[in-house]
Amino acid sequence: MAAGKSAYHWRFDSGRPCLDLVATGDGGFGTCELLDGVERLADWLVAAGLVPSGTHLGAVDESWVVAFRQLRTGVDSLLTAELGGPTAENALARVNALAAAAPPGLRAVRAESGTLVRTLSADPECGALLAAVARDAVELLTDPVARAGLRRCEADNCRRLYLDTSRGRRRRWCSSEGCGNRERVARHRRRAAAGSVTGTAADAARDASADGRTGLVPEAGTPRESRNPAA
Repeated sequence: MAAGKSAYHWRFDSGRPCLDLVATGDGGFGTCELLDGVERLADWLVAAGLVPSGTHLGAVDESWVVAFRQLRTGVDSLLTAELGGPTAENALARVNALAAAAPPGLRAVRAESGTLVRTLSADPECGALLAAVARDAVELLTDPVARAGLRRCEADNCRRLYLDTSRGRRRRWCSSEGCGNRERVARHRRRAAAGSVTGTAADAARDASADGRTGLVPEAGTPRESRNPAA
C-alpha cells in the first residue's frame, strides 16, 4: 500500500498532530469512528503529516488501528484532565511509554525536479509513528505557552479540541467553516423567530473574534486535508 493523495476529506485545523488524532474520534454532530480500518489509518498518517506522500505503508494492519485508537484514548484523557476533567495517571504512563521510543528517521533526497524533499530513512514502523504522536502530546502538555491555548469547541454537541493561537485568545469554535457557521445560522434563526434581524454588523464583528480572525485572515478549525506532506 502506497500512501498517496488523500482519498478522504480530512480537515485539520486543531494545531497539533496529537489533537488531529483525537479529532478522529467522536467529536459530536453525529460524527463517528474515523479510523475504521487499515486504509483509513494509512490515509490519515499521510494527511496528518506523519509520513510523506508516496510512503510505502504495506505493514499497516488491524493491530496498528487498535494501537492508534488506544493512543487516541490516552491523549484525549490527558487533554481533558488539563481542561478540568478527572486526572488520568494511567493514560499519562501509557503515553510516556510510547513517547520513549524513537520516532521515524528522516532524510532529504532529490526529486526529479532537483528539489530536496523529505522522506523516511526506512519503512515506517507502528511503534515509531506512535512515538511521534505521543511525543507531540508530551511536548504540548509540558509547554506552558502552548498548553494555555488548549480549548474545547464551545458549539453545542461538539467536543473537539484545538489550540487557540488567535490574537487575544478569543477563538470559540474548532472550525469557523463548520461549528462557526452552524452557530451563526442557529443565531440568525433565533433572531428571525423573535422578529428581529438587527445587529448584523455587531454580530459579524463578534463572529470574527470568535473565529480567532484578525483583519481579513480567518483562523479555521478541525480536520483539513493534508496540511503537511511530511512529518
